[in-house]
Amino acid sequence: MVNDAGFGTHDAFTDEDPDRLQSMIALNVSALVDLSRAYIGPLASADTGVLINVARLPGFQPTPCMSAYNATNAFVLKFTESLWEETRGTSLRVLAVCPGATRTEFYDVAGASADYGTKRATPEQVVKIALDTLDRRSAPPSVITNGRPVALLGRLLPRRSLVWLMGWMDRRQRPQHPIAPAFINS
Repeated sequence: MVNDAGFGTHDAFTDEDPDRLQSMIALNVSALVDLSRAYIGPLASADTGVLINVARLPGFQPTPCMSAYNATNAFVLKFTESLWEETRGTSLRVLAVCPGATRTEFYDVAGASADYGTKRATPEQVVKIALDTLDRRSAPPSVITNGRPVALLGRLLPRRSLVWLMGWMDRRQRPQHPIAPAFINS
């Protein structure tokens, strides 16, 4: 089973449509949890059961103007890694796949033209890395398919510096956004 449904938004939190935020949280978090719960038993009882939840790279760092979206991905990452540990010793294989920028319609739906200058992977590349990871003798609970340096920043930088850096990158892409001056003064 692959839980890959999701969408994001790309605007200041104060400018977000509350109904759209609730829809995003319902799809990105609630539906994923409900589906995982409904199928984890049958998947665990199958000799070849696999549960893949797509957490996406933004779950590793706070990004202004994508705050709720990034939080949903952080939830999926931690939730799936926890399930990985809970199901160890069973035949069920659980993996959180964390792709970075990928050639999909995500940016159009989110209203974001910016991808921060990163090279976009193809969906086929992401799938290959996920399947290769699952084929390992001792597969990890999660895999970053592309954009690993961005994820590692969260481990290397103090949280305040990381938040500032992500805000700076967003301001470079969207300097006209009205919330941008708030990041400069913080």
